[in-house]
Amino acid sequence: MDFTHEIDAMHCVAKGANHGPAPIPQDGRWTKAKEIKDISGFSNGGGTCAPQQGVCKLTLNVKEGIIEECLIETIGCSGMTQSAAMASEILPGKTILEALNTDLVCDAINVAMRELFLQFVYGRSQSAFSENGLPIGAGLEDLGATLRSQIGTTYGTLAKGSRYLELTEGYINSLALDEQNQIIGYEYVNLGKMMNFINKGIDANEALKKATGHYGRYSEAVKYINPRQE
Repeated sequence: MDFTHEIDAMHCVAKGANHGPAPIPQDGRWTKAKEIKDISGFSNGGGTCAPQQGVCKLTLNVKEGIIEECLIETIGCSGMTQSAAMASEILPGKTILEALNTDLVCDAINVAMRELFLQFVYGRSQSAFSENGLPIGAGLEDLGATLRSQIGTTYGTLAKGSRYLELTEGYINSLALDEQNQIIGYEYVNLGKMMNFINKGIDANEALKKATGHYGRYSEAVKYINPRQE
């Protein structure tokens, strides 16, 4: 190791007590993390890509520094979606340090990875106080029984008002309006349930009918509109 002349000429002062790293909570225990393999936890975080055109929610399950499970959910361009597909293959098996520099096309995923890294190393993971952490597969619980991301898509203008396009229940088929043209309910199709029915051999038309539902005072409406066309 090279030293400058000033440092080389200095007197060596002995180091005092070595207190080591501060303990952080991980999977229900306090740990003094010194190496990447000392890091474990389950957490999720978000990231955006420049210039904030898309968003990624990244969920990781880390055991002894290794990413054992990942869930990538994105809203944005087609490139972001393809980057998410790449990430699902690239991230498992890497250390959380390696995962910081995977060179994915989508910066939103990279930014989310950075935020998650900070959560883990500072003891801020969601499983910090969960004894023995969460099992592999816990990431799918956020998706529900049909394994689809919860995405809400709505639109509104001052001139024409609000349009619900997709909500928690699913794809919005029609909006129910009252006498004042205010939204009082909607008809939706749960696409996850519909595909489950079809995969079980149910006719597509019957599957669509079984997966269709209503919310609010739908039956009391004086007018129904297609939110995408009317």
